[in-house]
Amino acid sequence: MIDKSIGMACKCSVERRCVMYPNNVKEFCFDKEKKKFNRRNLRNVSTILAFKRKFSKWRSVSGRSRIVSMDVREKSRSTLFESSKHKRVPIYVMMPIDSFGIDASGAPRIRKIKALTVSLKALKLAGVHGIAVEVWWGVVERFFPHAYNWSLYEQLFKLVSEMGLKLQVALSFHSNVHLSSRVQGVSLPQWITEIGQHNKDIYYRDQNGFPNADYLTLGVDNIPLFSGRTALQCYEDFIHSFATKFDSLMGTTIEEVCVGLGPSGELRYPAHPLQDGRWQFPGIGAFQCYDKYMMEDLRALAWQEGKPDWANKGPPNAGDYNSFPTDVPFFEGGEGSFLSDYGHFFLEWYSNRLLRHADAILEIAANLLKKYKEDEQNSVRMVAKIGLLYWWYQTVSHPAELTAGYYNTAFRDGYDPLTSMLARHGAALQISCFEMLDSETPETFLCSPESLLKQIRTSSKKRVVDLTGRNTHERFDEAGLKQIHSNCFDSQAEAVRSFTYFRMNDKIFRFENWNNFVPFVRRMSSDL
Repeated sequence: MIDKSIGMACKCSVERRCVMYPNNVKEFCFDKEKKKFNRRNLRNVSTILAFKRKFSKWRSVSGRSRIVSMDVREKSRSTLFESSKHKRVPIYVMMPIDSFGIDASGAPRIRKIKALTVSLKALKLAGVHGIAVEVWWGVVERFFPHAYNWSLYEQLFKLVSEMGLKLQVALSFHSNVHLSSRVQGVSLPQWITEIGQHNKDIYYRDQNGFPNADYLTLGVDNIPLFSGRTALQCYEDFIHSFATKFDSLMGTTIEEVCVGLGPSGELRYPAHPLQDGRWQFPGIGAFQCYDKYMMEDLRALAWQEGKPDWANKGPPNAGDYNSFPTDVPFFEGGEGSFLSDYGHFFLEWYSNRLLRHADAILEIAANLLKKYKEDEQNSVRMVAKIGLLYWWYQTVSHPAELTAGYYNTAFRDGYDPLTSMLARHGAALQISCFEMLDSETPETFLCSPESLLKQIRTSSKKRVVDLTGRNTHERFDEAGLKQIHSNCFDSQAEAVRSFTYFRMNDKIFRFENWNNFVPFVRRMSSDL
C-alpha cells in the first residue's frame, strides 16, 4: 500500500482504487464582468512584423493501491506511444518533498526509510535511471557559517546508490517554507535569517516594500554582509564543500548537478509568489528590485547614462501582482511604457542584473566541477534551471516574463543572451512544462507553453546548449505522458539529455497511474 505521509510504496498490498486526474491548469476561472479587455491590443498580430522592422536596435546597458507485478503491467502495456528511432532519455524522479524531518536535536533525519527503500526498488525495476535530490543550504549549513553537516545526504546518497540508481543533485540556495501548509519546509540557514531580521534588504522587495525571504537578493552578491562573506562567497564555499565531500561519487553515482540560481532554484525574480497568497494565476506579477542594494545599483547606472530622473524608481505604472496587461499602461504602449526609452533602460538593467548573477555563480560552479566535466568516462553535467512563464505569451509585451526578469517581447528575443551565457560555462538548460498543451490552458489568458518552449529550443540549438526537461504539474494520464514524450523527442531538434519527473508521492504508485507510468519510463529509457 502507500504511506501517505511520505508518498512512497509499502510492502503490503490492498484493494485497487481509481483516481480521477484533475487538470490543474483549467481550475482558474475568469470573471468577464470584472475583467474585460481588448484582445486587439494584446495579440501578436501580423502588424507587429511591420512595426518590428522599424524598431531601432537598442544599445545594451548591461491511496491506496498496489504495485502490480511486472508481468501484469507488460500485458496491460499502454498503447499511447508510436514507434521511434530516437535515442534514450534517462528519467530521474524527484524525492518526496517530505522525505526527511528535523528531530528534537535539530538534526535532519530520513523519514519512513523502509517505505523509501521499497519505493526506490520499485522505480529501479520500472526502468527509472535515477533520483533527483534537493540538497538544501538551509539543512547543511543550518546553524553557523562554515559548519557543514552532510550526514543526511551521506545516508541518502548511499541508499540510492545501493539500489543501483544514479543521482541528479540540485544545490538549493532557496527556501520552500511557503510551499505547502501540510509540509515542514526548509528555510534559509538560521544564521542567514537572523541577519535578515535586522536587515530585510538582504531579500528581494516589491514596489510596496514587502520582502520575499525565499532567496537572497542578487543585490548582495558582492556585499560582505554574511559574517564577512558576500552571498557569492557563501555559494562558492557551499559548492566547494559539497564537491569535496562527495568526490568519490562525482561522475559515477552523481551524474548531474543543478546549480540553484533563484527562487525554486530557477534563474528568475520571485515575481509570482503563489505560496504567500500575494499572487494568483494569471496575474502579471510584480517587479522585485526595491531592496536598497538593487536601487543603489539602478541609481548609479541612471546617473552614468545621464538620466538622473530615472534613478530612484522602477516603472510607475506597472500594476500589481494580479493585474491584467490591459489594466497596466507600462505593458500596453505609449509614453513611459515598455517600448519607451525609459522602459528599455529599466528592462535591460533588470534582466542583465539577473544574467550577471547567474554568470557569476555558474563560473564558480564550473571551476569547482571542472575536473568532473572533463572526465569523459565519468563526467558530470552542470545544469541551470529557468521557469516557463507562458501566460500572456501571445501578447506584445509578455508581462509575466518581464516581471520575472526575462526581457522577452514580440520585438526582442530574451532567451538568446541567456543561452549564450550558459554556453560559455558549458551548462545545460532545464526547462519545465513538458506536459503542457496550449489546448489545456485557458484561451482567455493568451497562454502558449508550446510556443514558448519552441522559442527556447531554437535559442538553445543556436547556442549549442543541451536541454533537460521536467514537468510542472503531476501527469499520469496518457495524454500528459504522451506530450512529455513528444517534447523530449522533438522531431525538429535533438532529444533532451534527461527528464526529471516531478515528483515521487503516493499517487505515482496507484494502480492506474503506475500502469501508465511504467510503459512511459520504458519507452523513454530504451534504445529503439
